[in-house]
Amino acid sequence: MIKACIFDLDGTLADTVESIAYGVNHTLEYFGYAPRPVEEYNFYAGDGMDMTLKRALVAAGDKEGIHMKEGIPITRQFFGENPLYRVKPFSGIKEMLKALKERGIKMAVFSNKPHDAAVDVVATIFGNDIFDWVQGQSSEVPKKPDPTGANTIARRFGFQKEEFMYFGDTNTDMQTGLAAGMYTVGVTWGFRSREELEENHATAIINHPLQVLELLEELNREGY
Repeated sequence: MIKACIFDLDGTLADTVESIAYGVNHTLEYFGYAPRPVEEYNFYAGDGMDMTLKRALVAAGDKEGIHMKEGIPITRQFFGENPLYRVKPFSGIKEMLKALKERGIKMAVFSNKPHDAAVDVVATIFGNDIFDWVQGQSSEVPKKPDPTGANTIARRFGFQKEEFMYFGDTNTDMQTGLAAGMYTVGVTWGFRSREELEENHATAIINHPLQVLELLEELNREGY
């Protein structure tokens, strides 16, 4: 029986691509490079801010990553100054979360966004009463696809891995959820394609947030 859900943040709960592009593009400009188009960040993001910066630097012309070390704290500073730049929840997300809460489902966020930024974004968009735990990237929790964060949430909630659904929009998320032994659901409204989710062995794929409720009812009816 499914008792809890873990959600990725960027590209799953919230449309944050413009926020990510904002911080990294400011760093590119700091080093004299032209900013990259926002849509490119759908493919740069997903593996933590440092990897997003690395991919953007390469695309901008810094093939050897000369500015990578210096650029990390600069990017974090720019991002920290305006972490909510044009961030908004995807259509249907708030309704879905409210319905899960009413059903007594425990909910957590597991993000590769820096922990403080993840907490800030979730609290600002969704308030402090929806999610039971928010976990961002920190020195104690390796970034995804390492499943440590998901496993830690499972222990915190006191449930077995089979009692979780894990939701995400990228290959990294599919790898994370499967490595944690959870029912891993790919969402098609985020950063990446359906094909990427299929190639990374998503247990199920959904096209709209309200399908989360249908999937939950189906699994629990079948005694998953």
